[in-house]
Amino acid sequence: MPGIDRAALAARLPAIMREAGELALRTFRREALRSWLKGHSSPVSEADIAVNEFLLERLQVEAPNAGWLSEETEDEGSRMQASLVWIVDPIDGTRAYIEGRTDWSISVALAENGRPVIAALYAPATDDLFAAVAGAGGTHNGAPLKANAGDTLDGARVAGPRSTLARLTALRPQIIAEPKVHSLALRFARVAQGTLDIAFAARNSHDWDLAAADLLVHEAGGALTDFAGQTLTYNRPEPVHGALLAAGHARHAGLVSLVRDRQREFA
Repeated sequence: MPGIDRAALAARLPAIMREAGELALRTFRREALRSWLKGHSSPVSEADIAVNEFLLERLQVEAPNAGWLSEETEDEGSRMQASLVWIVDPIDGTRAYIEGRTDWSISVALAENGRPVIAALYAPATDDLFAAVAGAGGTHNGAPLKANAGDTLDGARVAGPRSTLARLTALRPQIIAEPKVHSLALRFARVAQGTLDIAFAARNSHDWDLAAADLLVHEAGGALTDFAGQTLTYNRPEPVHGALLAAGHARHAGLVSLVRDRQREFA
């Protein structure tokens, strides 16, 4: 990464994430919280905008030549000319935030040539801070991340869309369907942490939902891919992805095989 010390930048990110979290907590569970819909059904709150502006200011100082891709910034396309790009979700799980739930997060990744190389993910309401650097491992509140080993689906703790869990349960009744984690980034981070064995995402998730969590899972010894087992590429012209799954490597391989063999059920 020309001109940027990955380790030094990663060491500064936790303090920035905690500042962003403090900003978001100021309006969390506040009755007068302002929120509205973007498009037909996507909620936005004043906290999304405030955290986005804070991160834009702070992160551009850290990597001034990097492009910018955020859920709450209009994408004018200049990021496509940059080999480095910040990929940011100021509040992932805005519905949970607005409803006063705790499973929302702030997601930040720096991607280089289509793949995340630095990641930070913070859930302020529960004080869960995840961080990773490509090739150097990842941590959760300072402790090393490690995805669960094993290759069986029996007894596996799984979170994801209800329809996907229903299909998987019909094929493998022994799985343990866990409650939904509203922040998609946090859902995948739970696989890296080992509190979930498998996580799914429905189609139409975006780079900002995924980039930080992708690196966390990878550095924890797992894989986050599409249903065909293909690794994700970020900072494409259309930063949208199909249905996804994540697990430790051995379990992931078996899961991809199962989904591939049962394409009709999982379509």
